[in-house]
Amino acid sequence: MNAGAGTARLPRLLVLTSTYPRWREDPEPAFVHELSRRLVSRFDVTVLCPHAPGSMRQESFDGVRVIRYRYAPEALETLVNDGGIVANLRLRKWKLLLVPGFILAQWWYAQRLIRRGDVDIVHAHWILPQGLVAALAVRMFRGRRVPFVVTSHGADLFALQSRVAQWLKRFVVSRASAITVVSEGMRQPVLDLGADPLNLSVEPMGVDLAYRFTPDSGVRRSHDEILFVGRLVEKKGLRHLIDAMALIMRTWPSAFLTVAGFGPELKERQEQAERLGLADRVRFLGAVKQKDLPELYRRASVFVAPFVEAADGDQDGLGLVVVEAAGCGCPVVVSEIPATKGLRGISPSILVERWSNAQELATIVSGASARVDRCVAGQLAAFDWEARARCMARIIESAHGGICSRSTCGEIGGS
Repeated sequence: MNAGAGTARLPRLLVLTSTYPRWREDPEPAFVHELSRRLVSRFDVTVLCPHAPGSMRQESFDGVRVIRYRYAPEALETLVNDGGIVANLRLRKWKLLLVPGFILAQWWYAQRLIRRGDVDIVHAHWILPQGLVAALAVRMFRGRRVPFVVTSHGADLFALQSRVAQWLKRFVVSRASAITVVSEGMRQPVLDLGADPLNLSVEPMGVDLAYRFTPDSGVRRSHDEILFVGRLVEKKGLRHLIDAMALIMRTWPSAFLTVAGFGPELKERQEQAERLGLADRVRFLGAVKQKDLPELYRRASVFVAPFVEAADGDQDGLGLVVVEAAGCGCPVVVSEIPATKGLRGISPSILVERWSNAQELATIVSGASARVDRCVAGQLAAFDWEARARCMARIIESAHGGICSRSTCGEIGGS
């Protein structure tokens, strides 16, 4: 319990997620933890997430109680990491066999915590499967109604388009006390699922723009390095950037590409670079820790996020790497998909473009590199984690029943 002696008990918040750091400095996306740890001054936070090989079953992590549930023999607990659930299922169909255990185990632990009275409100990240788990878990005990908030991050909304998946998503949004999406481009698809507009808000995840992703005038920016950061999955579009490198080098002969990331496409992208004769111009760093990313952004000539819509409809919900790069003062090229339209104007170093072929991409990237000496980080305050956590806390508090009013909610700080 986070409340001290003689103070009112903090509301007990149960966070349901699939993606969560397995240990400190885990290169897996950490945005759920970054939000959760900034809520501990307002809530007694417990995170329920899947176990993975090498991770602890339970621990206290920056003031957050973390419970990792088992859903298969440890060696087979590979549904989530190294690319995400959707990408892993697409690459290895046998992992569909892990899905029932994954969902049932999270439901079992969630409803047990609720039944014991350890939960006042639930925050589910992703409509499916966590939103479904929340909707079913809170329904089981009608004598004690527990409200839940659900946040969609993109893959759950865009990639899962079967009739059954659509019906399940409608079921979840119709029962959620509040729904948030991480970009304006996701609002209409959620409304199309039948969400109440009054219960829906756009609340991006955040970036540490105060201490980590900041400019550094002492770092000399390269004149030749193109940077890509992200999971190596279809929707990140790295294939198109590698295709464009030969064309880029015609007008920018010294250019080279640094790839920071990991995922199921790694071998395929390495083979692509070899096939195109670019093995010496495309450097694969593999997984990079969050604390080491600012150095990459600060030295790159230009950062490129060539997002695309995958064959199954999956696409990025926001793409926080764009905000990270801009926070470090790096010129940015990002493709225009629904989620990135809202990034226009957050920094003069951002160009939001749409390209249709490798030649167009090469022209855009080469032109952006010329902006290196005059690009500076823009007004990104709306994406700072402290601001994001305050907004999310108010939504959760409102769903819980007004633990504090908007006028009295103070600063949200991590421990």
